Amino acid sequence: MKKYFTFIKIEHTLFSLPVIFSGMILGYWAHILSGQPVPDTSGMIRISLLILAAATGARTVGFALNRIIDRQIDARNPRTATRDLPSGKMTLKQAYGVLLAGLVVYLIAASQINLLCLALSPIPILVFAIYPYLKRFTVFAHFGVGLSLALGPVGGYFAIHPSIDWSIIPIIWLFLFTWCWVAGFDIIYSTYDESFDKSEGLFSFPSRFGKKKALRYSGFIHIIAFLLLAGVYVSAFAGSFIVGILLLASGYLLYLEQAKAEDVELAFFKINAVLGFVVFTFVLIGVELQLP
Repeated sequence: MKKYFTFIKIEHTLFSLPVIFSGMILGYWAHILSGQPVPDTSGMIRISLLILAAATGARTVGFALNRIIDRQIDARNPRTATRDLPSGKMTLKQAYGVLLAGLVVYLIAASQINLLCLALSPIPILVFAIYPYLKRFTVFAHFGVGLSLALGPVGGYFAIHPSIDWSIIPIIWLFLFTWCWVAGFDIIYSTYDESFDKSEGLFSFPSRFGKKKALRYSGFIHIIAFLLLAGVYVSAFAGSFIVGILLLASGYLLYLEQAKAEDVELAFFKINAVLGFVVFTFVLIGVELQLP
């Protein structure tokens, strides 16, 4: 079990799940605003568990595809050569088995949520299959990673409110925030492989622009991310003091992530995990204060 969890990097859910459930909460609020009856407590528990299952399945598919597609590159990189596929700890057949299991869980969960989620379910899989190849062609590969996580809150939203109306505006802001947030921190993470990417002809901000300029670009992208999160506040929670404080706390964590970018372990894993839960609290309290 530890081997399989290591293979799919289960700890990365610490920054994906909070924004997925933030999307669910915004969907719950949109459902109320539309005048439609919301699920009762047991119904919310059921949907929450299905969202968790779908998110876990999708995340498994994403990481399995990434590891399978990049296995030869990983084998040549000293930092990643000890990963399960390059080191031989896991066979390619086992990796495909993990991928298939994740796909089955994802599709079954999506089918049990609603028809719209099932209809949209191929889109994340397509993104997962394409983005590992982007670093072979473009420095904007970081935004492919960002898009793969940014679709999560949209899925959480449609799980509760499977329709498109004016109340979708906050989730659009949250989608764009997540996209830029993840792209920005993926640039920080890619500084690990600056030299290797240059030698392999792979595209990343650090390999093309150098570490110093890449981190400057990452900081600029995170400024945009903060402004996009402010868009959620203005469109949904404007006037709430406590939610405004949480918005500022999110901005401070983005700043701290940049300030500590030299310590990738701290910036990428620890600060991002805290930021994800602050964003979730920001949305949760914001919606709670809006309810009658």
